[in-house]
Amino acid sequence: MAMDFLADMTSAASSVVPVRPRLLLVEDDPGVRRSLQLLLHGRGFDVRAYASGATLIGDLDAQLGAVALVADFKMPEIDGVVLLGALRAAGWTGAALLITAFASHDLQARAKIVGFSRVMEKPFVEQAVGEAVERMVAEASRAPTTY
Repeated sequence: MAMDFLADMTSAASSVVPVRPRLLLVEDDPGVRRSLQLLLHGRGFDVRAYASGATLIGDLDAQLGAVALVADFKMPEIDGVVLLGALRAAGWTGAALLITAFASHDLQARAKIVGFSRVMEKPFVEQAVGEAVERMVAEASRAPTTY
């Protein structure tokens, strides 16, 4: 009887699938979006990808439990900085990375104010994005968030 219980516990433990941390990806370029989605999924994230910030804002279920956001800056409807500001106003506290082809000191400052951990300039090496996301998620899990 005890052996059956042990066998059941061992079987149950081996069938547990690890939960992937949820990551929100917002990029209006379909090729870049798909490429980053595959890269970040390969690094162990449950990637929810969106073509616009407005679509993400409308998907409250996806926001729940998301540990990070990777957002393009210049997009139709709503830019990445405004997007993160809206998410922060709604109470979302995850780590955030802004990607842009339009980096400037002003944009860096605006991004920092709303809570982006980092701004990466396009074009970028995709592996660098993966490493940056892993690093910011690890750092965010160790530090208290205040926005």
